Amino acid sequence: MPTPDLSKAFQVAVKERVGAIIIASVPGLSGYRKQIVDLAVRNKLPLMSETVLAVEEGGLAFYGAKEEDIFRRAAVFVDKILKGAKPADLPVEQPTKFELVINLKTAKEIGLTIPPNVLSRADKVIK
Repeated sequence: MPTPDLSKAFQVAVKERVGAIIIASVPGLSGYRKQIVDLAVRNKLPLMSETVLAVEEGGLAFYGAKEEDIFRRAAVFVDKILKGAKPADLPVEQPTKFELVINLKTAKEIGLTIPPNVLSRADKVIK
């Protein structure tokens, strides 16, 4: 995969008045997570991530299934498959536990005020 021109992408986002950035865990982009987070902060764009790690590195927020629970459930599925279950016969599962992580330091840095009722619902607030 060629090296993405992230600076150019953010220039276009700012020019087009994008209101926020959402990054997903996409193969090939995970190595650029910190650069994406830094560009979002530098350009004062709220960044929501599919991983808590990006929020710990300076992204604004994460809301999603608890990563630990996803890995535990994956281990159960791997165990069943190794014991002979056919992957196609295993049920699709919907996560039941979600978490909200907010980086308050980043919010202040980009000039965003997080309402107290949202902060009170967060599972983790990074200060």
